[in-house]
Amino acid sequence: MAWLRADPVDWGIRIAVVLLIVAGCYAVYINGVAEGWWRAWGENPTTIPTRSAMSGRAPTPTPTPSTSGEAAMSGGYQVGPDGVLVRPAEHAASTYPLPELPQAATQNSERGAEAAAEHLLALEIYAWNTGDTEPFANMTEPGDSFRDSYISAINELYANGWAYGNESRVVHVLRLEPVPAGEGNVQPNTVGVKLQIVSSDGVTCRGQKITVKEEEYTSTLSLFMTWKDGRWIETQGRVISEHEQ
Repeated sequence: MAWLRADPVDWGIRIAVVLLIVAGCYAVYINGVAEGWWRAWGENPTTIPTRSAMSGRAPTPTPTPSTSGEAAMSGGYQVGPDGVLVRPAEHAASTYPLPELPQAATQNSERGAEAAAEHLLALEIYAWNTGDTEPFANMTEPGDSFRDSYISAINELYANGWAYGNESRVVHVLRLEPVPAGEGNVQPNTVGVKLQIVSSDGVTCRGQKITVKEEEYTSTLSLFMTWKDGRWIETQGRVISEHEQ
């Protein structure tokens, strides 16, 4: 009732006091936001609101400076004009020399067949690392499924990618003996060579996807090496990994 009986001067004083209180609360609120009080409520702001955000409009992104000739990058690799990642120069195909045929592989003997089989393995690895399948194809018989499957896989890879660091080495000669002709499409003058090899696949690129497999694994490589036209060629082959044995 005292409020109702107050004169105009008292009303003016009371209104001024109320306004001062409201202004003080607003100032405390603004200061609390600036000092990070919202963090006490589980908030963790990472950006300061922009004028456009405060007005309800999305902020305009700042364009990244670029040069018209700047190359596109993906995962640390440059993207080529064909959309395929560019092969590192230090691992270019030219860094892999073509394996030379050892003198032993020119002899018509069991030892010659073994040396030729090891050379064929070297040509296969060369093909994986360079994309050049011709030397491997020249030492294998057309129509052989072992030969055709490797050539097809390598050509498919290099149509949209590349590989380097592929390695294989012979650790044991498991079997070496002449194979009788006639059975299982075995041709005359054929020697069976079974090798235990340790391999790693290295780095493979397909389009813009890089796969790295540097761990080693063991396989058994079986080859029928046939002496034809004064040289050894592969006429049948098979490789079985240690997981399939």
